[in-house]
Amino acid sequence: MTLLITVFAAAISTIFWYNGKTDRKLGTLALMYWGASLMWLVDSVVEYIELGAEFFEQAPKDMINDAYLGFSVVALGIVIWLVVLLIKDPAGKVKALFAK
Repeated sequence: MTLLITVFAAAISTIFWYNGKTDRKLGTLALMYWGASLMWLVDSVVEYIELGAEFFEQAPKDMINDAYLGFSVVALGIVIWLVVLLIKDPAGKVKALFAK
């Protein structure tokens, strides 16, 4: 579930980055999600090598835990992206706010 959720988040953020007039503002978010997707892909491959066919027979409780972890990763990615965006302040809005 974590892999699926982060891949969807990566694809959605990449689509918005590519189609929008964001001037690279969403590029960092998309790269974070693609990195997380790659990490979960490696984790899934290693777990499949260890468990074999049992990898596909997860209990519902484990799937809910994985989904919760996936959504937590997406939320944490958004929080980190917002902090980076506020620090870089490409539009100068934070600087203007503190200049008052």
